[in-house]
Amino acid sequence: MSESNRNSTHLTDVTMLGLGAMGSALAAALLDAGRSVTVWNRTPGRASDLVDRGAEEATSVSDAALASPVVIACLIDHSSVVETLGPAAAQLRGRTLLNVTTTTPTESRELAAWAAENGVDYLDGAIMAIPAMIGSRASQIFYSGSRAAYDVLLPTLDIWATSEFHGEDAGRASLVDLAMLSGMYQMFTGFFHGAAMVASMGMSAADFAARQAPFLAAMTEGFDGYAKVIDGGDYTVAGQQSLEFSDLTHIVRASEEEGVDATPIAMVQALIGGQIAAGYGSEGLARVYESLRADG
Repeated sequence: MSESNRNSTHLTDVTMLGLGAMGSALAAALLDAGRSVTVWNRTPGRASDLVDRGAEEATSVSDAALASPVVIACLIDHSSVVETLGPAAAQLRGRTLLNVTTTTPTESRELAAWAAENGVDYLDGAIMAIPAMIGSRASQIFYSGSRAAYDVLLPTLDIWATSEFHGEDAGRASLVDLAMLSGMYQMFTGFFHGAAMVASMGMSAADFAARQAPFLAAMTEGFDGYAKVIDGGDYTVAGQQSLEFSDLTHIVRASEEEGVDATPIAMVQALIGGQIAAGYGSEGLARVYESLRADG
């Protein structure tokens, strides 16, 4: 069934719940693409710009849910989604709910279960973009949950970003999203730690960034090689940097000598040390993965 047929008996094509920076960007992109949109926000006054651009404003979540066959939740956190949608369960029945609020995989699955109990088709979305990137194919949004909903909504989803479906387990999109963010935040923390180290000699963070950025960019070229080793499960393959050679205690000591908190690099050293203590010192650095995996 096409989107136009599904929307024929409704006031608008899509309802957006939550008009923070991201929710507003998503709604604006839909309006720009010719979709009709109903909007609702807990705090009054945030809808004025979108209303000026053609959006319909609902005064309650129930009215917002009834306005469209597709309801999108872009709220603060999991608890805010539960609190907002709970009273409108009856109005959501028979509709598609797309949750793009950042949630954990377990929380996403809980929402999917709640939706199923209330006759709602559920799709979970994880946005790998900032609001300014919405509408660009360079941004990504991961989806999981109802494949039928994803297939029907894809022309709308592609308005926002490059869409990628990760399966019918509703928690999978969140898991990929948070795993990628984990790598990003740990990279940033590594930069902050390095900047703190050289600050003791008077180097500015800007000067350090000019050196660190190209170095890190070059180092990311090693991801593919590490991935092949991990997927192959053989950490003895020739050419790898060994765990013993990767001992980072000198970086830990240097941090401490300069009066800098060594926690970020000490955590990495603890993982390396654990593998060495287990007898794997001659194997490759990628073996640290085995200490991190769920069944490791």
